[in-house]
Amino acid sequence: MSDTPDLSTVRERLAAVRSRIAEVTDRPVRIVAVTKTHGWDVVDLAMRAGVEDVAENYAQELVAKARDLTTHVPGAEPSWHFIGRLQSNKVRSIAGLVRCWESIDRSSVADEVARRAPGARVMVQLDLAGIAGRGGCPPGDAPALVDRCRASGLDVVGLMGVGPPGDPEHSRPAFRQLVALADELGLPERSIGMSGDFLVAAEEGATSVRLGTALFGPRPAR
Repeated sequence: MSDTPDLSTVRERLAAVRSRIAEVTDRPVRIVAVTKTHGWDVVDLAMRAGVEDVAENYAQELVAKARDLTTHVPGAEPSWHFIGRLQSNKVRSIAGLVRCWESIDRSSVADEVARRAPGARVMVQLDLAGIAGRGGCPPGDAPALVDRCRASGLDVVGLMGVGPPGDPEHSRPAFRQLVALADELGLPERSIGMSGDFLVAAEEGATSVRLGTALFGPRPAR
């Protein structure tokens, strides 16, 4: 039996998420559907439920999923976000697909995105938890990286971060730090919060939250 939810379930979950967010803030918060390890059909479900922004963590998975989606649903064009640790040698393969690069965390990646996707919309990712392999630059290095991106012609729209694991309240200080830094840098977008801590993120000033299990249930094994 397939673990893929049906459309009515996704719509119900999406409505519940939006209702819960509205209880803690009157600011608009964009829902970005994270379809990591799911198939193209879940991307289609998200779009049919009313979510246009879809995020992927792996370049190869994004390429395959975008191809399969257009094969099965001609004309389908989600606004793809890339949120995973970005390797410079993978940028070329997804440059024609990604609408927003959320995980710019070092100058070499910024330079490669600028070369392969001139003028691209990007966010600088901060390391909010100090966990090896997660990606993100130290908050103190973010201003220089933002400047580097801008000098390369990239459209820097905001900051992204992943809160520490565990109790959602543990994410609050980190989210507050990211929002304050975005304010200092004049960046309007704050991509913070996932399925476990999106309400804390909304309270602290998120403009977008990245949700997978909250919309689609448990993630399939890779």
